[in-house]
Amino acid sequence: MTSLEFRAVPPRLSDAERDRALSLLRESAVRGQVSQDTFASRVELILQAQSADELHKVLHDLGRPQLLPAEGPMVRAVSRMASLRGRLRRAWTAEDLPELLLPASGPYALSIGRAPGSILRLTDHTVSRAHAQVRYTGQGWTLRDLGSSNGTWVNERRITGAVTVRPGDRVRFGRVGFRLTAP
Repeated sequence: MTSLEFRAVPPRLSDAERDRALSLLRESAVRGQVSQDTFASRVELILQAQSADELHKVLHDLGRPQLLPAEGPMVRAVSRMASLRGRLRRAWTAEDLPELLLPASGPYALSIGRAPGSILRLTDHTVSRAHAQVRYTGQGWTLRDLGSSNGTWVNERRITGAVTVRPGDRVRFGRVGFRLTAP
């Protein structure tokens, strides 16, 4: 057999390349771009990937096509400047949010969703039927996401499970936002 008969084998992925791919996937999950099921299945695909092309196929829809080169200080600085416009817009509109009155103490939670039986019924298509619940405990209020598709957000961070909220916090159910106020 001559050397012309051998096919070139693409180089194996390094641990650093897999770590960068997992980091990008983790950031996308935190931003709410992928669901928990999608996250879990893509982690498996990243760990099984044999080439850079396979990594790109797994992560192509997450908004950063150049995965393999490590980010330098210049790329990070440009990214921060690019996100400044969005941060300024969110800060400017934060005061324009309608108020959501937190519930007083009682045996029942305030149910939030699209379902007809919800106490706070939001008819936006980004809100799940049973989206979230707010409850007053002796120490304060807790907001619980009920496995919604488009997420429950507190101060621009997606939550899973229950978190403590206070008056003044900005909450979002899908695309519907509110500023919490005390009774």
